Amino acid sequence: MKKGRDFEAREAVVFQRNEITDHYIYKNLAGRITGVRNRRIMAQIADDEMRHYSIWKSYTQKDVKPRLLKVWFYAFVSSVFGLLFGIKLMEKSEKKSHDHYSRIPGLYKEINGIIRDEEEHEQALLSLLDEDLMKTTASLVLGFNNALVEMVGIVAGLTFALRDTALVAITAFIAGLAAAFAMGASKYFQEKSEVPGKNPLRTAFSSGIAYIVIVVLLVFPYILFSNLFICFGITLFSALCITGFFSFYIAICRNRPFRSRFFEVIGLLVIVSLLSILAGYGIHFVYGMIG
Repeated sequence: MKKGRDFEAREAVVFQRNEITDHYIYKNLAGRITGVRNRRIMAQIADDEMRHYSIWKSYTQKDVKPRLLKVWFYAFVSSVFGLLFGIKLMEKSEKKSHDHYSRIPGLYKEINGIIRDEEEHEQALLSLLDEDLMKTTASLVLGFNNALVEMVGIVAGLTFALRDTALVAITAFIAGLAAAFAMGASKYFQEKSEVPGKNPLRTAFSSGIAYIVIVVLLVFPYILFSNLFICFGITLFSALCITGFFSFYIAICRNRPFRSRFFEVIGLLVIVSLLSILAGYGIHFVYGMIG
């Protein structure tokens, strides 16, 4: 019986630390979000988390410190990858807290109130998310996935056709720049026709820049090394890492399963790479015969 009470006490301290940590996270996000209503919602959630902390403190009779690393993590994620991604990530954390609370025995009278608050927090967070923004962001990331598959195919084909790292780097970079400009222009006209009244230049610019970043990451090994197979191996590894990030981003923003999306893109990368390698071999062979 004593072991059960000790376990419950340890669990209470964990929940107490979670609440004070969430308080600081939401307080930080409240200072970053735009719109008076949105800031009020985030501030209210932060206040609720502090109240939950006080409830747990009444049971544990001790003060606990927040997990500062977690607070800094969400601040960093929201700054680098956007507030949308940070809030969606926090939403998943809220759901986990709700699942944990459901295991707590009924001796904690206020727990049902905390559970109701967590459910309300989920709905409040969802109300903050601009559906158009979610669609636009997800569309951009999906476009980058397509760009990634396209560039891997180009690099694979050129590697086995040209058999020269310098030529591959120059040719792939030029092809990538042209594709980035084309993607930016395509996004500009798409946004202009689908979202009247909004400035499509920002979406077009961000799309082009992101595409160029992908091109640089995939082509850079051919500038550093002279061995074609080492270069292509590093390029494939970079593509896998980028695919993993994009798949995780889509999974969070669109509430989609991560694994199925990740392996679907990996399958496309493998198929496109193999077909491009065969095409590269064929071109190299034909060019050799002609030459």
